[in-house]
Amino acid sequence: MQVSLVLVVLAIALFFGLPGTLGSGESPVYQIEVINQFPHDTEAFTQGLVFVDGKLYEGTGQRGQSALRLLDLETGELLQRKNLERRYFGEGITILGDKIYQLTWVSNVGFVYDKESFTQLSSFYLPGEGWGITHDGEYLIVSDGSSYLRFLDPESLTEVKRIQVTDELGAVANINELEYINGEIWGNIWYQDYIVRIDPESGAVNSRVDLSGLYTARRNRDAVLNGIAWDADNERLFVTGKLWPSLYEIKVLE
Repeated sequence: MQVSLVLVVLAIALFFGLPGTLGSGESPVYQIEVINQFPHDTEAFTQGLVFVDGKLYEGTGQRGQSALRLLDLETGELLQRKNLERRYFGEGITILGDKIYQLTWVSNVGFVYDKESFTQLSSFYLPGEGWGITHDGEYLIVSDGSSYLRFLDPESLTEVKRIQVTDELGAVANINELEYINGEIWGNIWYQDYIVRIDPESGAVNSRVDLSGLYTARRNRDAVLNGIAWDADNERLFVTGKLWPSLYEIKVLE
């Protein structure tokens, strides 16, 4: 009887899946370890986060508060800032070469800046909403709150292709801030405390990262997880959220 019971329990576990395991076609769910914790501006409505050449860049939202910012990682000090016009609601940012690309939410426009001076070089038309943006070294990759990711040519800023993000239950919507890490697209899901890791060819969710225990003392429903930055030189992963008091360096326990 005891052996039979163990076999039954094991069968159930394999069928429904456990964190960090595959079961019934489900993608694995990984936990995290916090490596470091850094101060973060609680007034910053974080929409995009990038770490390049030892520097931390952040794009923030809300009309009248939207900006492109350069921050000191260790202290959270604001080192450089470019404000958007009040009519724009800033969204995701990414850096490709010597240019910074920043989206806006519903204005159908994005901006291109010089990485060093933050001088605006140009603007571009963006059909639909702008949410998150990253790049794979060749194309810009943009989310719009749907289940689709669009790939844009960084010179013409026109769509080259798109993929639909799916998991075992179907289409995955509300894809927000993005980061391209080691051949995968990592994305926040709006109002969810996990990150999805997406195959850039098929759109399939390869796995999820559970961040539900990272920051729980939220007093504002808008203080959602949003912000992924990858330090490729040192293989460090940073995450934060809108209005969060901390930015975290984390390790995914695979």
